[in-house]
Amino acid sequence: MTMKIDLNILPVFTAVAEESNFQAAANRLGITRSAVSQMIRKLENQLGIALFTRTTRSVKLTETGEHLFSLVSAQLNTMQSSLENIASYKTPRGQLKIAVTSIAEPFLSGQLITAFSELYPEIELDITVTDDEFDIVKAGFDAGVRLGDSIEQDMIALAISGLQRDMVVAAPCYIEQYGKPEHPRDLLNHRCIGWRPKLNNSPYHWEFTENGQDFEVSVGPCIITNDLQLMLRTALAGGGITFAAEETFQSHIKAGALVPLLEAYLPYYSGFYFFYPNRENMAPKLRAMVDFIKNWKRT
Repeated sequence: MTMKIDLNILPVFTAVAEESNFQAAANRLGITRSAVSQMIRKLENQLGIALFTRTTRSVKLTETGEHLFSLVSAQLNTMQSSLENIASYKTPRGQLKIAVTSIAEPFLSGQLITAFSELYPEIELDITVTDDEFDIVKAGFDAGVRLGDSIEQDMIALAISGLQRDMVVAAPCYIEQYGKPEHPRDLLNHRCIGWRPKLNNSPYHWEFTENGQDFEVSVGPCIITNDLQLMLRTALAGGGITFAAEETFQSHIKAGALVPLLEAYLPYYSGFYFFYPNRENMAPKLRAMVDFIKNWKRT
């Protein structure tokens, strides 16, 4: 006898398996938690075996659930990509989700995004600015933008900038009052404005190079923020010395509002890349962005 399984439940099963939480899966799918619970129960009844172990605190795949998840997840991803390709074959359309690091100024400046959106009005750009490093595919993103050395090797990466360099800067009024550091370790005696990428993380250690050797300075900032723009505005107001990617400060340095410091100790490093998964059937909306970036670089 052929077992009758409702295949429409499989995407719900996959969402619960990936989120390990019924409510999170419901939010992701845009349905109620009750509907998710009912569909999972229906699938388990059809199969005649439990797929999840449920407690008041967690939802975990059983051994059978793990096996089913390994079988169906890859096929569902391939099917989704293929269906999107077919549905949007003539005109790129739909939502394009991109996770972008907050320091990727070449992408976030607005020019590339505006030009792309005008050229492809049927594509809805959904851009999440985050400094968390995670599996973009598992999180439901089509692509991402990060520094080259933080991209997984199984991704396809397309350069959107040249080499990058961090800079240490301060406003002229700060330098007039407190003087300039001559060596990175002198920063320990200065008022510094630090950046914290995540809540409850320690401030980012400032990185330098001397005689071919890399080293860090834990500056012990008097002001800490997770917002680069607040860090910049505070430095412009004379609040202290700060540290970030060169492009963050370039226009203000040209205007004389900020002064670069310790440049001999600041090397260049890998630039920013637009990256995406290596799939046989790339959705037209993603192909449009890839081709647009390639052409953008030539102009």
